[in-house]
Amino acid sequence: MSYAYKLNEDVRHQPQGPQGREATDPPMVYTIVQCMPIEADGRLRYRIKSKSDNVERVVTEDQLSYFQ
Repeated sequence: MSYAYKLNEDVRHQPQGPQGREATDPPMVYTIVQCMPIEADGRLRYRIKSKSDNVERVVTEDQLSYFQ
């Protein structure tokens, strides 16, 4: 499997609500800071950092989209 996003690339993160339901918060812009190892469930994960706050989080690739 290959990662769709590269280091230092800007992406949109769509937050998820409880139990994976879509949240009502708007997508925020983050920067990819690390491609995490592939987990046992096979999903690709990334460490991302907020462009507006000093917040980092680990998310799965399906929660991200390209920022233009």
